[in-house]
Parts: sequence; C-alpha cells; structure tokens
Amino acid sequence: MLPADTLAAPTAAPTRSRRRWLSPIKIAPYLFVLPNMIVFGLFTIWPAINMFNISLYDSTNGRTFRWVGFQNYAELTSNQAFLRAFTSTLVFTVAFVVLTTILATGYAILLNQSFRGRGFFRAVLFLPSLLSAVVVGLLWGWILNRTNGLLNVGLDAVGLGQPGWLIDGRLAMVVIIFVGLWIHVGFYTLIMLSGLQGIDPSVYEAAAIDGASPTQQFLSMTWPLLRPTTLVVVILATISGFQSFDFIWTLTGGGPVGATTLMVQYIYERAFESPIRYGLASAGGVILFICVFGFTLLNYLNGRRQDAA
Repeated sequence: MLPADTLAAPTAAPTRSRRRWLSPIKIAPYLFVLPNMIVFGLFTIWPAINMFNISLYDSTNGRTFRWVGFQNYAELTSNQAFLRAFTSTLVFTVAFVVLTTILATGYAILLNQSFRGRGFFRAVLFLPSLLSAVVVGLLWGWILNRTNGLLNVGLDAVGLGQPGWLIDGRLAMVVIIFVGLWIHVGFYTLIMLSGLQGIDPSVYEAAAIDGASPTQQFLSMTWPLLRPTTLVVVILATISGFQSFDFIWTLTGGGPVGATTLMVQYIYERAFESPIRYGLASAGGVILFICVFGFTLLNYLNGRRQDAA
C-alpha cells in the first residue's frame, strides 16, 4: 500500500495551481475591466442582439407589437426612401474612405518633414476632430447659407454668384463629404503620422545612397511599410462613414428632398418620428450592421492578403 502522503499528492498540485490563478495579482486586471465590460454588454452588446429580435415584429404606436417574421426586411427592399438612403450611404462612405486615405497620407508625409511651425500646423489640422459634430454642422450651415452665408457673400462680391450649396442635391452631397473630411482627416492624419515615424530612417538613407528618387522611395518603401497603418485608417473610416449622422442632421437635415439622408438618419426617423416603426427601424439597423461588418471584414482580409504577399 502506498503511503498516505503519496495518495494526497495528485490533489495538492491542482489546488496550488487554482490558488495561484485566483491570486489577487491575476484577478486584479479583470476586476478593473469588469465595470466597463458590464456597461458595454448592457448598453451595446445586448441592444445589438435584441435589435434582430425586434426586427421580426411590427408596431405602429411603439407600444404594441405583432409578429411579422421577415416582412420588415421585404418592405425595406421595396421602399424607395430606404433604397435611396442606402445608395447615398454607399456613395458617401466610398468617397469619404478614399479621400480620407489619400489626404491623411499626404498630410502625414508633409507634416513629417522638418520645417518651422510644424507643430502649429499639426494642431490646426487636428483641431476639428475635437469639436462637437453638431456644432460643426451648425457652423458650416451658417457659412454655406445661400443668401447671407460667409462663402456666398464673398463669391457674390467677386461676381461668381450664390450657389445653392445646401439646396441643390448634388452640391449638398459634395458638401457633407467635404465637412466629414474637415472633421475627421486630422485624426486619421495623426494615425498615418505615427506609422510614418515608426519607419526606420536608415531605410531612406540607404535608398538615397542607391539613387532612389522621392517618388521611388514612396512607392517601393513608404507605401508598403504603411500598409498596416493604412488598413487601420480604412477600417475606421469605413465604420465612421456608415455611421455618419450628427453633423449631417444639423447641416442639411437630410435634404434637399432626401438627397443627403443616410441610413442612420432613416433608421432614426422610423424609430422616433410618427408613425413609429420600431421593427422597421431595427431591420434597417441589422442591414446597416451587416454592411459595416461586411466591408470591415473585406478590408481586413484584403489587408492580410497583401501583407502575406
């Protein structure tokens, strides 16, 4: 027969391992994160899950619901207002992402150079990102007012007329893209600038010794080395583009005649304006989530494929 201490040995090790895992040092990080995760779960994860459930019901007063299955989704596919908002969202997002990536890269390269006042220009470019989007919409609405806006007053003074920036559908779409860039480009420039500063300067020194021109250095070294940072910018800009609402609401209100109504505004109007259609709004939210997730996943997989190549 084995000694008693030998029989007890197998259970002692797991006990010590469990105590080690439950030590305050191991648990402390999770305790710090726990309050935030609880709030995130209650106000983000659970509403997102419940949104799909609500999308299977219909309500005309916001209080009583009836089961309709996927009827809300079928209604959206034939709803001209939703289809127009969906198309406008795609146009806005694609233009916003492409121009953001180009401008952020260009500004980052310029602001990475050594010149007097570099810190000032960095601060000026980043400043709009710190402003309230609602205030920005009101500010640009005042500047672009057709009759007494600051821009049109100046254009009229030099004989260029008074364009209807906010009352012409095509011009209004250009305006919200421009204002979106004005707000966000500084933030994305900061991300690209951090990526540039992470590149070893000796790489450029070796290229200069080999006689590579600035254009060749950018195409063969800077751009490939910036791919991970560019991927981050593209993904964040895509999410931001699909979720744009606040500054557009205060700038154009979705007009003229729905020309700048994006999906988030459409969802908001269906949920909180009469007649209240929580189910229809939730179905629109699910479609928006699928679009954001799909485009983000495509960007991520494409970035991974390029890095692997």
